[in-house]
Amino acid sequence: MISLKSFWTALPTEGRWLLSTVAVSTLGRGLVLPFTLIYLHEVRGFGLGLSGVLMAVIALSAFVVTGPSGALTDRYGARVVMLGGQSAMVVGTILLAFATTPAAAAVALLLIGINFGASWPAFNSLIATVVEGEVRQQYFGVNFALTNLGLGVGGIVGGLFADVARPETFTAIYLADAASGLIPLALFLGPLRHLHGRVLHPPRNLEAGLETGRAPGYRTILRSPAVRWLTLLTFVATFIGYGQFEVGLPAFARGDAGMSTEMIGLGFALNTFVIVAFQFTVMGRIRGHRRTRVLSVMAVLWAAAWLLMGAGALAPGSALALTGLLGFGIVFGIGETLLQPTLPAINNDLAADHLRGRYNALNAAAVQAGTVAGPVVAGFLLERGQGAALIALMVVGCGAIAAVTGVLERHLPAVVNGRPVVVPEAVR
Repeated sequence: MISLKSFWTALPTEGRWLLSTVAVSTLGRGLVLPFTLIYLHEVRGFGLGLSGVLMAVIALSAFVVTGPSGALTDRYGARVVMLGGQSAMVVGTILLAFATTPAAAAVALLLIGINFGASWPAFNSLIATVVEGEVRQQYFGVNFALTNLGLGVGGIVGGLFADVARPETFTAIYLADAASGLIPLALFLGPLRHLHGRVLHPPRNLEAGLETGRAPGYRTILRSPAVRWLTLLTFVATFIGYGQFEVGLPAFARGDAGMSTEMIGLGFALNTFVIVAFQFTVMGRIRGHRRTRVLSVMAVLWAAAWLLMGAGALAPGSALALTGLLGFGIVFGIGETLLQPTLPAINNDLAADHLRGRYNALNAAAVQAGTVAGPVVAGFLLERGQGAALIALMVVGCGAIAAVTGVLERHLPAVVNGRPVVVPEAVR
């Protein structure tokens, strides 16, 4: 059984610093995560379709900068990239707090997206350079749980404080989000200023494509079938999951299911608290199992969660609708506890150390592509009253996750898939 104490003891000092501020720094993000679409549509008066497109700007800009960020991470180190990304986030969030026109909102969301595109591959690369082996998989799971703790508390506070009839309440929570972004900046300028997160002397060999001393590009990395299927899996999972969290889910809950902002905030909070409560238990249960099989179970849980959410539209504003919303938060959250320790671990165990930035950038690009497509598709369908079609698409997508996972399994080395290679007694 994995415990927080044993995990914390196994971490190096740098890993403890990275983990210690996660919950606090994500508290600000939780204040605004469920309400950005509502803020743009109901507070600033932008159309639902336009609001969905504006939300997609975050992922689109992140997608554009992800590739260069991965290369910069490998060359200059994750710390430098993290500093630039966090600075863009703070400025963008302050601008969004006062944005009253689509143009101003677009610039703000562009800057926020730059942070996501730069920080995601850099932060995952930094984690992978600090911790190794089984602790690495555990770290990704614990980091996710603490992130959700911050998001959950923020979601409750934001849901209670934000009022669509009082725009200043939304301004306040966005400014609080910007303030929370100063914490990672202080961390990398202070106790972690020595942690650059790059390989100083990359290998030079013909098989790795490094005969010139230059790291191979993304095209070379994508020649690996495992990388291609993993990238596709990441895209589909993001489109079905996190690509809907800021548009599809709250808009469906608000419109088709007739839920209030308070109940939507409660649903998000319940989702995050389920993750915090079950993450350690789940990590103990999946230990030693094929990571691909774990992801297939996740797909089944997510399909059930979306069906629960869809059931709420049968009686908008009723107890059934509330049950569907809260049931979604619980079941989807359990699925997330299976996703987060496994998918990043597969990616980083597959990557060579000197290419870790690029591997994480490919993974992040797939995530950003999913979060570009997710809001656009959800906004398009919901603006035309096609909530049932959105739910059906989500369930079909979960089936696609299971299918892609089955193909990926055939291309992964056993150790990357979470099954250590057993050396026969005669060879020892």
